[in-house]
Amino acid sequence: MQVDHHDLHHDFPEFHDAIHALKTGNAHFAKLFATYNRLTGKVEDLEEHDMPVADFTMEDMKKQRVKLKDELYHMLLAFRAGQQSVKA
Repeated sequence: MQVDHHDLHHDFPEFHDAIHALKTGNAHFAKLFATYNRLTGKVEDLEEHDMPVADFTMEDMKKQRVKLKDELYHMLLAFRAGQQSVKA
């Protein structure tokens, strides 16, 4: 089965530097990032190996991943906005 990968660096290449800066400088971001990566790995592993799992379970995992991704994205936007205001 073809599995789409949802690595943040792949999905948001324009935020590569911000992801690195926040992973090393913001404990909350780093924790969310690690949780997102673990969850993404589980989902991708289940999909890749066609492992039996209840539809509800898979959907719940994907919803959690989307929620985490959204929170991480907003943190990246805020970080970028803060960087731009410092330059101005």
